[in-house]
Amino acid sequence: MFKRLRNLVAPPTVEQRAALLAGKRITYTLKRSGRRRSIGLRIDDRGLTVSMPLRASERWLHSVLQDKARWVVEKLEGWQTHQPPKPRWVDGEAVPFLGEPLLLRVRQSLFAAPAQHRGKELWVFVADERDAARIEQAVLHWYRQQAEPLFAGRMAHYAPLLDVVPRALKISAAKTQWGSCTARGILRLNEQLIRLPLRLIDYVVVHELAHLREMNHSAAFWAVVESACPDYAKRRRELKTVAL
Repeated sequence: MFKRLRNLVAPPTVEQRAALLAGKRITYTLKRSGRRRSIGLRIDDRGLTVSMPLRASERWLHSVLQDKARWVVEKLEGWQTHQPPKPRWVDGEAVPFLGEPLLLRVRQSLFAAPAQHRGKELWVFVADERDAARIEQAVLHWYRQQAEPLFAGRMAHYAPLLDVVPRALKISAAKTQWGSCTARGILRLNEQLIRLPLRLIDYVVVHELAHLREMNHSAAFWAVVESACPDYAKRRRELKTVAL
């Protein structure tokens, strides 16, 4: 009895594995948990993650992987195709802001100073111009400073059009969602949206606000979205091509 209880609350185990799927060797992360009752597959920027019950058999795991092999390979290839190149945090590199590139200007400074937006350039001041981590930190801090007031302004613009009253806006650093909305009226918008064109930011804002009218993705929900964003389908397709 006590042994069974310990198994139920045992922490998940994690290991790295590889399997031959649809003729390709695929590495993946395997997570075993006593809380799971089925095998689930997820693909994101870290690759394939397989979650399975603690005592599930290897035979069951192999069966699920082979059954989903083609799907896994196609999803991984699609994700890699849409992955933007990783930015190089050096002087002269382009960084995206509202869908347009800003030329990154890195300058050495003995004193801490916030990043400055000057026309089509973003100036960053660091103690060591070769310190990529510090440069990245400065740029991301500047992104967050721009995101909150801009997102709040777009929310304030669209909320009356949809006849909704959100309770609060929170800036999110989620890895898999551009935005979310709770039944209590709290909207979360991903800080990474600040890199995208305003039309895509507006689509996400409208999408989440529409959930205050319809907490689902029914035809009624999409009708609410369309009322404020008539070409939402086009924007939605465009957003799906952007890797988060």
